[in-house]
Amino acid sequence: MLDLGTGSTESVDYPDFGYAVAAAIADGRAERGLVICGTGIGISIAANRHPAVRAAVCTDPVAAKLARQHNDANVLALGARLIGEVMAEETLKAFLATAFEGGRHAHRVDKLSRPPVVSMSE
Repeated sequence: MLDLGTGSTESVDYPDFGYAVAAAIADGRAERGLVICGTGIGISIAANRHPAVRAAVCTDPVAAKLARQHNDANVLALGARLIGEVMAEETLKAFLATAFEGGRHAHRVDKLSRPPVVSMSE
């Protein structure tokens, strides 16, 4: 286990920690990550700035399972102000226990790591 956390309850700049987890995923020090901020949204945005990361904010085990199965999410983002401790633990367990289904989802997930192709039609 690689702990990139604050080690404190003091206020911090959450993007720094989202970027640290993203770097650990990108360079192979971690296969999956867990990030936490007040809502899970800000830190997921920070982590998702790296093309190797697919962070998903999940509020329950079903969402975590689907994020893994369909999106191959490799970072779970939790909102400390929005989810209780027991639900957070169950959500993390589901995230860690679920594999990516591949199949019809694989080509979509591959697109997430590439720049979008945007066409402007008239």
